[in-house]
Order: sequence, then C-alpha cells, then structure tokens
Amino acid sequence: MAPQHNAVLPTALKTPAIQKLTNKRVILASASPRRKEILQTLGLAPEVVPSTFAEDLPLSSFEDIHEYPVSTATQKAVEVYQRLLIDAPDDPPDLVIGADTVVLTHALPSTTIEMETGVRQELLEKPSSKEDNMRMLMDLNGGICEVVTGVSLVYPILSAPGYEIKSIDERTLVFFGDNPDHVLQAYVDSEEGIDRAGGFAVQGRGNLLIRKIDGDFYNVMGFPGASFFKLLDILVEEEEDFLEI
Repeated sequence: MAPQHNAVLPTALKTPAIQKLTNKRVILASASPRRKEILQTLGLAPEVVPSTFAEDLPLSSFEDIHEYPVSTATQKAVEVYQRLLIDAPDDPPDLVIGADTVVLTHALPSTTIEMETGVRQELLEKPSSKEDNMRMLMDLNGGICEVVTGVSLVYPILSAPGYEIKSIDERTLVFFGDNPDHVLQAYVDSEEGIDRAGGFAVQGRGNLLIRKIDGDFYNVMGFPGASFFKLLDILVEEEEDFLEI
C-alpha cells in the first residue's frame, strides 16, 4: 500500500491549483532552504529530494542566456522524477518542481546593456571563493543586475515518455547602491553570500548593498512563488488530466 501524502498546509489559499495538490506527492528537487521556506510561507510543504544533476550545461549552447536557468531547472526536475520512479514505482511523484537562479550583470530597465552598447551580460552563479565574491560585488556595485529563476514542473501523462514538462522564467531587476569598498569587503568577510547566486543574499545583510528592487522579491531569494502558482492555475484550467494520472 502506497503511503499517504499531502503537501498542502492549512494556511494555503483554497485555489483550484491548491485543491489539485491536496493528497498528492509533491517533490522539490532542490536542497535550497530558501526555496523550501518560500513554498511553506505560501502554503506548500513538498518533500525535498535534491537533484544530482551536475549543473554544467555549456553557456555557449544558448542563444538567449535567459534559457540557461530554465534548462538547468528542467534537468534537475527530470533527474529526480526518473530516479523516484525507479526507486519507488508503487509511490511515484505527482509533481516534481525544479528551479535554478542566476544573476546577470549589466541589466537596464526593460532592456539590457548588450542591446544598447553591445556589451554581453555575464552570468553569475555562486562565488567559488571570497575573492570571487568580491569580484562579483564590485562588478554589481552601483549598477543594475537581473536575477532570473527558471522553474520547471514535471508530472505524469499517459503518452510517451510518460511525463510532461512545463517551464517558466521570472526576471527581477536589482539596483545596487554605490557602496564603498570597505562595506563590500565587510560583506564578503561575513561569508553570507558565498553560497548565493551573484554572491549576495537580498533577505539578509546583503540587503544593505541594495537600493531598490523592481519585480518579485521572492524571485531574488530563489523562487518566484506568484508565477509558480499562476502556472499551476493555468495547467488546472487548460489540462483536463493534470495531476489525475
């Protein structure tokens, strides 16, 4: 007999999407405590099964750099979905959520500096060292960066290959203040940003470096909750068999 599951918390809004998730096995394919925290705040407590995907897709294979986090999120979600099918065929996942967040330098409101001047945006993931963290922050300082999170959902369907993938990307602009070097160095020395894309944590002391944000604050933390639930609502409305297999 398969175990009982219910990722929906009593605090969740009673929307059609939430009703669909009731008593379903919902998986978050990420070890990020921030993504888990955001989902719980919004009323969802999925099982956490971190993906083993290496996250090493070559950037040169993407015409649009914004596709990179979406592809990485998809690979994470598919890897976990397929692994759980093998490990527990009698208790398959109903929905696997993959996400990947990156920071793109030199963003301008409504466009990018590449369109204006031909300068290519640099993709920043997690810094490899304190020195790398300082390099990132000096590049971001006084400018505008673009935080992009790709979110991919994997769920079962009857036709081959047995699962469907739906993805979105959310983009938020972060405006950095003109911070003196000693403030940047103090932040680097705190090590708060060492495991964060772009080398800063907007919800922590990294907030001291930032002047304003244009877009979803949760997206900068690592998961665009509003867009995620909007995607679920669309799938409930448009796909009759969504989460019914």
